[in-house]
Amino acid sequence: MKMEKQMTDMNRLRPKFSLGRIVATPGALEALEEANQNPFEFLERHQAGDWGDLCEEDKSENEFSLKNGFRILSAYRTRNNVKLWLITESDRSCTTLLRPSEY
Repeated sequence: MKMEKQMTDMNRLRPKFSLGRIVATPGALEALEEANQNPFEFLERHQAGDWGDLCEEDKSENEFSLKNGFRILSAYRTRNNVKLWLITESDRSCTTLLRPSEY
């Protein structure tokens, strides 16, 4: 049973797409610093298909986008409850970490 859980955890974190170049806006960097969090925890979740705080319709849209080469959006919150978005471009050349107000 323990081995099955480990395999499930490994599959959950397996990258589903390339992030390309990773960039972050000043507001996102400030929010991460204030929460004492590393951006990689959010990047890993995004890349593994854990879309975070999205409605079911937006999660389905991401699954469609993943298969059809469209832009992918995830939404997360820092420990200080500050919302962050991760957007990976349709050509997978770049992923941007930003606050929604910076869009």
